[in-house]
Amino acid sequence: MTTKPRASGYPGYSETMTRTPETVEKARRLARVALCAWNLEDAEDSAALLVSELFANAVRHARGESVRVIIDRPEADRIYVAVVDRAPRQVPVLREAAPDDINGRGLALVDGMADRWGYDLMGSGRVPWGKRVWAEMKVAR
Repeated sequence: MTTKPRASGYPGYSETMTRTPETVEKARRLARVALCAWNLEDAEDSAALLVSELFANAVRHARGESVRVIIDRPEADRIYVAVVDRAPRQVPVLREAAPDDINGRGLALVDGMADRWGYDLMGSGRVPWGKRVWAEMKVAR
């Protein structure tokens, strides 16, 4: 785990993790550690769930052996979670799952919990090397 030092404000947390279903618990734990360090324990479960869903999408749709998980606090009342993967052509699409669908509800959950979410293509030029899927959530200070 690494922290990004800043002149002021809150530390950000990021870690490169193996892109496997078994690693999702490690991603949730990183979110819980960050929110605990920021004294935002009331939002731990929500942040952990957001990270879980973004991570699960990367496990299912990305490629490569690893992903980067980022937990940040850009403002006192806002947290930012993101997962960076190497599948720029596999962009997230919000859809409505049918009642009997086994999968397909993760982004709907993210959409309902986050104040905003989206993705950014990573890299310069016309050929991006990956993407960052992110969500922001307001928290009580």
